[in-house]
Formats: sequence, C-alpha cells, structure tokens
Amino acid sequence: MQTPINTFKQALQNKQTQIGLWLGLASPYSTEICAGAGFDWLLIDGEHAPNDLGSILAQLQVIAGYPGSHAIARVPMGHGHVGEALIKQYLDIGVQTLLVPMVDTAEQAAALVRATRYPQYDAQGQGIRGIRGMAGARASRWGRIPGYAHEANAQICLLVQAETQTALNNLDAIAATEGVDGVFIGPADLSASLGHVGNPGHPEVQAAIESAIRHTLKAGKPAGILTTDEKLARHYIALGCTFVAVGLDTNLLVRHTSALVATFKAGVTVAPAGKTY
Repeated sequence: MQTPINTFKQALQNKQTQIGLWLGLASPYSTEICAGAGFDWLLIDGEHAPNDLGSILAQLQVIAGYPGSHAIARVPMGHGHVGEALIKQYLDIGVQTLLVPMVDTAEQAAALVRATRYPQYDAQGQGIRGIRGMAGARASRWGRIPGYAHEANAQICLLVQAETQTALNNLDAIAATEGVDGVFIGPADLSASLGHVGNPGHPEVQAAIESAIRHTLKAGKPAGILTTDEKLARHYIALGCTFVAVGLDTNLLVRHTSALVATFKAGVTVAPAGKTY
C-alpha cells in the first residue's frame, strides 16, 4: 500500500485550473451529492461551519469514493494562532490539503509549514524541521502504509489565506515561504479589513485582490479565490488563479429554495447570491 498521491497539489504544480465548491452543511449526505457533481475540489469548512473532527472524517470518507474530487479542509484558526495540535489531528484523519485562514505574516506561514510536516533530514542533518507528531492513524492506514512517514511531507499541500491589509503588506514574503503551496485571497474579510464591510465588489477591494493575485503569481505560487459571481470567477481565472471555488452548498440551497417558493407565492423575495469568504 502506497501513500496516496495528492492530485490537487500535482494539478497546481502543473498550472491546471481547479474548480471547487465550498461545503458548509456539515453533512456526509449532502457532501456526497456535491462530490458526484464532478468538482475538482471540495472544501470542508471547519471555520464557519458546524464541523468537528468526526464530521470532517465522515465527509473525507464520502469524497474518497469520488476519485475525481479532492477534499480540502479549512481549520478554525488565524491571526497568529498556529494550533499545531488541531493541524496534527486534521492530518492524522487523512486530510492532505489544508486551508488556513487569516495568515498575516511570513513567520506565521513558516510556523504552519512546520506544523504540517514531519521532521526529515539527510545525512548532513539538513532538511525540513517539521514538528508534526508521529502516529499510526488513518492517514497511514493505521501503519499499513509502511513508507508513510517518509512520503507524507511531499503529499501535504498547505494553502494560506490572505484576507487583511496586514497580509497584503506582507504578501511577497508569505508567498515566498518554503512549504506554502498556494495563497487563497478571502474577499469578504479583505473587504472588511479595507473598510468596505460586506462589499467585496468595491473597486478598492477588487484592485487589492488583483494586486494580490499578481504578487502571488510573481512569487511562483498558485493563487486561489471564492466567488459566486460567474463573471468574476472567469475574470480571476483569466488573471491566473488556478484554484477557484465557484459556489457554496449552503448558498445554492438558499437561492434555489427561495426561487422555488417565489415561483409559486407572490410577494416572496429571492435570496441574494450571498457573500464570498
């Protein structure tokens, strides 16, 4: 038995556009419906959704049945709080790609890299000075993957979220951090940080997003974003974003149930497209 190849990380390295969907319903049942749709990646949200390790594990097991879709999990932390223990638990249950919110500095990014990697050194004592703890957990199939501890680091994909003015100020250094595999721009929190709460479409916010994409790509790292606006999604892809979430399961349910009711009942307002995280 071999350590599973991280096909999402591979695709980013090959500059292949990956289209994703946000999962916030915290249900394996709805996750399976979304997995069957054919998205390249599905983000299990541990920050703004009622997910815990048990519900994340159940969704990982469901998504594993759909090899074309890669599971990503977002951890509930940020603004300098590394949370090594929680990261270790996410990795041990089999998450290969992590999205970490509110990463504001290169120092925070480097700490996250260490938390997601095992210590690995060559004969000269050089290598990754990771701090991930060793365990025979699900990720190694409880020890049935004999080479897991030596192979895991290469398959871990760390995505960091830049969603504050501070992060933008430090973006070049964050993106250049060895072990950071991609930068995700968070439009909603960025709009709040820039003084335009709830308005990610504001010209100043959009200019900051485009600048962040350029700086990330200049550093040689993939850029990602979430938007429910098709025109904006295609615009970001044209700018070079290679991992783009184009919807949220919660938002799809809100919009389409509201639209269905409005079709049959007068005076009902259809719900808006919703925010972008």
